[in-house]
Amino acid sequence: MDQLACNRARATPRAGARVKQCCFRSTRLVVRIQALAQSDDRELAYTTRRGFVAGVLGAWGGVGALLGSVRPASALTLEQVTPPVVPAPPLPPREAAIVSAFERANYSIVNVVDILLPGRAAANPEVDIPEGNGTGLIWDAEGHIVTNYHVVLNSLKGLTGPNPAANRPRVAKVTLLNAAEGGLEQTFDAVLVGADRTRDLVVLQLAGAVPPGALRPAALGSSSGVRVGQQCLAIGNPFGFSHTLTTGIVSALNRDIKSQLGTTIPGGIQTDAAINPGNSGGPLLDSSGAVIGINTAIFTPTGSSAGVGFAIPVDMVKSVVPQLIANGRVVRPSLDAQIAPDTVAARLNVGRGALIQSVTAGGAAEKAGLLPTRRGLSGIVAGDVIQAINGRPVNSAGDLLVALDGLAAGERAELRIVRSGDQGLQELSVAVTLSAEK
Repeated sequence: MDQLACNRARATPRAGARVKQCCFRSTRLVVRIQALAQSDDRELAYTTRRGFVAGVLGAWGGVGALLGSVRPASALTLEQVTPPVVPAPPLPPREAAIVSAFERANYSIVNVVDILLPGRAAANPEVDIPEGNGTGLIWDAEGHIVTNYHVVLNSLKGLTGPNPAANRPRVAKVTLLNAAEGGLEQTFDAVLVGADRTRDLVVLQLAGAVPPGALRPAALGSSSGVRVGQQCLAIGNPFGFSHTLTTGIVSALNRDIKSQLGTTIPGGIQTDAAINPGNSGGPLLDSSGAVIGINTAIFTPTGSSAGVGFAIPVDMVKSVVPQLIANGRVVRPSLDAQIAPDTVAARLNVGRGALIQSVTAGGAAEKAGLLPTRRGLSGIVAGDVIQAINGRPVNSAGDLLVALDGLAAGERAELRIVRSGDQGLQELSVAVTLSAEK
């Protein structure tokens, strides 16, 4: 009888409606649900009231059995609720190389603060950004520290005379990681040993007793083999955050760096590794952790890193620092000639080399017979263009300065020049005895 009623309901749905039907059959219970698309009515049919009650009680019994199987939280142990710890996989080789380079170089990096500039509060009260705060590197086991001239500029402003370092004045405080004590931070006073404003470099020395084994000199590489695209690392103290590592690539070579002191430093290394205020004086490293440059300047409209940073090539640093340690100053060789900027040379159709703009009367260039840029009957005549010095190619004014840095005053140099004359261009070799830069 029940099955017959169910079949009859399937055969005669309500007019104009879609019907979804489900028959649930138990021993004494059949439930039929009609879900109408145009109506919320539901029709329940039960064979007997006793069957319906029995079904409901059976359902509640199943729920009770399920709840009874759940254990209370108080019955769980700490081990049961603690997820398993998965060991970290080994670092990829490239990341492992960066970590290794940082760990090798980190103990050679110091924080340098000008003693006349204790610092100022930042916009964020949790961060202190010291003015005159910079980075340096440990040069040797005698406690010599190399950093930028502009890092300790305020202390140097009050020093006069041809050799400001003669009396070894105290100019900075240096904080280092004691290599013998597992990286314990220690701060020392530092005195001025030598200064080179032209190349934005100074050498300091730690004052007082330095614990044995505390100093780990930096590993110096060479900038002559640096290539555009190779990976590089910068370690420093940007915004006072000590021993911060940033990475990037060498973006370009032989850039003329306009330093904060108004001087031009030739042969600069350009990088996109983040360099910010506080990185000045710190090292630019290759992927092995060897120093290839000293971070000096950034090009930015905001005052912070825009991905264009510059470093003094380490080969130049290696020629300057020994002189500063020995003499307190640098005596550079000079041609006693003013070299025209590359933009001026280009306007005079000089495509390659260093154009002599003027010469000093009685100086090395004039004695050697070198000709300056001058005015002729047909207009301006370009001066001699230096294209090589001692066989080393000179493609720009910056190249000439770099080449001269490797020579000494009083040394004889062989120049290959191109001279403009009535007969056109001539290639000549000219010997010149370099004088001391005044």
